[in-house]
Amino acid sequence: MSSDPQHLSPQQQLKLIPENPGVYRFYDKRGKLLYIGKAKNLRNRVRSYFAAGRGHSYRISTMASKIHNIQYTITNSEVEALTLENNLIKEYQPKYNIMLKDGKTYPYICIKKERFPRVFPTRTRIQDGSEYYGPFTSVTTMNSFLELIRQNYKLRTCNYHLSKENIAAEKFRICLEFQIGNCLGPCEGLFPEEEYNRNIEAIRKILKGKMKPLLDQLEGEMKEAAEQMEFEKAQELKQRWEKIRVYKRRNTITSERLPDLEVLTVDRLNDLAIINHFKVVDGAIISTHTYELRTKNQETDEELLLATFERLAGEYDDLSHEILTNVEFKLEEGIWPDFKIRVPQRGDKRKLVDLSLKNCRVLLEEKVWKQNFRKNPKEPILEQLQADLHLPTLPRHIECFDNSNTQGHQPVASMVIFRDGKPAKKEYRHFKIKTVEGPNDFASMTEIVYRRYKRLLDEEQGLPDLVVIDGGKGQLSSAAKSLADLNLIGKVPIIGIAKKLEEIYNLNDPIPLHLDKRSTSLKLIQQLRNEAHRFAITFHRDLRSKETFQSRLGQLSGIGKTTEKKLLNHFRSVKKIRAASEEELASVIGAARARIIVAARESGEL
Repeated sequence: MSSDPQHLSPQQQLKLIPENPGVYRFYDKRGKLLYIGKAKNLRNRVRSYFAAGRGHSYRISTMASKIHNIQYTITNSEVEALTLENNLIKEYQPKYNIMLKDGKTYPYICIKKERFPRVFPTRTRIQDGSEYYGPFTSVTTMNSFLELIRQNYKLRTCNYHLSKENIAAEKFRICLEFQIGNCLGPCEGLFPEEEYNRNIEAIRKILKGKMKPLLDQLEGEMKEAAEQMEFEKAQELKQRWEKIRVYKRRNTITSERLPDLEVLTVDRLNDLAIINHFKVVDGAIISTHTYELRTKNQETDEELLLATFERLAGEYDDLSHEILTNVEFKLEEGIWPDFKIRVPQRGDKRKLVDLSLKNCRVLLEEKVWKQNFRKNPKEPILEQLQADLHLPTLPRHIECFDNSNTQGHQPVASMVIFRDGKPAKKEYRHFKIKTVEGPNDFASMTEIVYRRYKRLLDEEQGLPDLVVIDGGKGQLSSAAKSLADLNLIGKVPIIGIAKKLEEIYNLNDPIPLHLDKRSTSLKLIQQLRNEAHRFAITFHRDLRSKETFQSRLGQLSGIGKTTEKKLLNHFRSVKKIRAASEEELASVIGAARARIIVAARESGEL
């Protein structure tokens, strides 16, 4: 039953709305759909939008002020209302409904609805009565479930229609899977359907995380087989029991005494929100799912969590009744009487919430980072960095320096360049330290910064908009000394980033700047620092490897400096020399010397 009294005002329409469960729809004066909701009591729920002093959020208040027409559909129950609401929201996507988007396309494990069911991974859910377990954010986790199933239960993988008539008519023949012991031949009636279905029921328990009842069942069957002198069967059951027990122990992350739980957490940055969901059974996380949302109507964390919970409740019929969260939200009165929302403060439950929240934050940072470093990055991240560091110009050209040495041996340094927020790898530079003796990082930094900007000045090249030094006050002061000698203080902004606390140091400011750990500005500076460190370490390792190789090469009889030079000039790296065949070596240094090097290589001398 539905109503569409367009000729009445919203206040007049309220008097006509029944007290049945159902779904309501709000429209503006142009007939545009604003919002779809469900209710146990339609009249009371719709009336609440027009009640003064209810403390509605900005989103709801704005939407309520635009309501011109109300339509509703009566259902037999709250469950039917929930299903109808979900379907209508997906179809029409009203402006003021919270539209959750899956963070990724996650895989499920499917138990196919068919005679002698197959069990397989899939990313597509088909409404054909099949069972889907998951979703799994980690393919490794999903595969570990599948491997556990395959080790213990011999299921068919073919897609034959194994009806009783087809099997009786001998339409199928056993295949290679039967020959190698991976299938027990139900296609030829070699495996009883009743026993096959018992295995499927055991697999359901594994996928639901309910392994303790399964272990108890296997233990009972094992003892019974032993008592009846069926020792081979008892041994097979024992091996199955042991594999499942080991798997359960390995995957339990909290106390097994915990009740089954759902964990739902939210975190956001600017207009992007991430919601993470854990399903916890017997102390183990058996599935996890993330949703993302671009907030448009100032939705609160409570509204986001409630929308996510209602979506989960509409999609899954096995939600645990205790919901752990980082932000308390209220369920609609009367519709979810069995569910309890809790914000734990300590213990194993708090650890689960923290772990879920950590997943939110990692994905949130990843999303923001990718958004700002696409092929054609926009300027907001650079504008944010300019604002955070109080830079005079937009930092389109940034250079970052780092040192590397082993107790003063083979001291080197690196410089990396980012242009428009992206690495400009062709402009990276290595430096060999020339004027410093021993492990003196401060003096090394002074040298390389001076050499870099002295050259830019001599060649009249453009200076960077920002210089980043990997290090704290000492490293920053050493680099600034070179800028002062070149009369560049005040012309080239320079900062240092200290590793331990990720503090940002500015010249002449004893108090470090602490950027938000989730800020895109800090992420960009960290990426610069990490890239400079990687580049310096790689160069240092190459030099040490080359030095070791040359030292050992020089000790070989018949190999001199000229041969060393030829090899390095031709192959360009020690790695390529070690990988070269005898023929390739001979083409450069001759057959006799090539045989000496190959023999030394095979004996471990080289």
